[in-house]
Amino acid sequence: MNLTIAKDQIIAGLQAVQNVVSTRTTLPILSNVLLRAEGNHVEFTATDLDVTVACKVEAKVTKPGATTVPVKKLFGIIRELNSGEIEIETDEKNVTSIRSGSSYFKIHGLAADEFPPLPKFKDDKKVSLQQETVRKMLKKTSFAVSTDESRYVLNGIFISLKEGKMTLVATDGRRLALVDEEVELSENSTGEFIVPAKAVNELNRLLQDKGEVELKFGENQSSFALKTESGFSVLLITKLIEGNYPNYRQVIPGEAKERIPINREELLQALRRAEIMTSEKANSVKMTFGKNTLAITANSPEVGEARETLAVNYKGAELAIAFNPRYLIDPLAALSEDEVFIELIDELSPGVLKINGPFLYVVMPMRLS
Repeated sequence: MNLTIAKDQIIAGLQAVQNVVSTRTTLPILSNVLLRAEGNHVEFTATDLDVTVACKVEAKVTKPGATTVPVKKLFGIIRELNSGEIEIETDEKNVTSIRSGSSYFKIHGLAADEFPPLPKFKDDKKVSLQQETVRKMLKKTSFAVSTDESRYVLNGIFISLKEGKMTLVATDGRRLALVDEEVELSENSTGEFIVPAKAVNELNRLLQDKGEVELKFGENQSSFALKTESGFSVLLITKLIEGNYPNYRQVIPGEAKERIPINREELLQALRRAEIMTSEKANSVKMTFGKNTLAITANSPEVGEARETLAVNYKGAELAIAFNPRYLIDPLAALSEDEVFIELIDELSPGVLKINGPFLYVVMPMRLS
């Protein structure tokens, strides 16, 4: 294999894939990145056997071929090189030479055929969306994914493709975030599956503001193919979480007694200030709705207390309810709308946060002390 590549192209390719490489792997090949050069591009692929990321960038290939090299070493070398153009050559023993200006490196790699092969997907189970749409949907839900490994089906985002809609749901048992968008679905492209948190985090990092993403899914794997405006393409393949996602519709409360519009940014800042005065033992913030006011108080015996009031449009009877402030800060920070709506039934029923759009967030209240 012999190729010449611009430094910014190889950096982009390696940055796209190297995050999935595990530092604690017992298989040496999993510490390596696969380089496959042909035509006018080179493709970099890295995997931890659960999540695989491949990125294709432009290169001048004089001799096609493939090899694998330790990804951290390769990235470390490339990042420190001064010259804009880099020549890469691999011999039959998988020793890769890197030349740039007056710098010269030799890295020992492993054969490309030792690298785990990429799975194949059927072409009918797929849907295309704008990357920006998927990025915004993930941003509005991924913070609610559970980190409790004993409830592994909650350690990812549930994706439903049904009735002309793509729905994303995340819950950790104490809160639930849901967002949906209309999509064009063929008869064959309906289905439901759970994408694990690691793949979700990678997608949050890789998705751009422009360009399309094509989602394909099979029995136990799904793939996201991203085309970017700058010419390179990224493919993420992930194993799916096996198991049945709980019936999230049951958690969504019935009709609310009160629907209160609030300025999102004002509420977010007030909760952030109140959260400072919470502790591990007393980690709740009390919200008291009175006539046209909302009083937010945090009180923990060992820390102190915080109190402030916001002007809100509220005409109902006085209502006090307590929440973990983090569980309200997360969705408020993920939204961009100026106005949000809090829907309440009473101090013991879950609260609901909504916007003028396809987003719904349910949060369990805490006991009022």
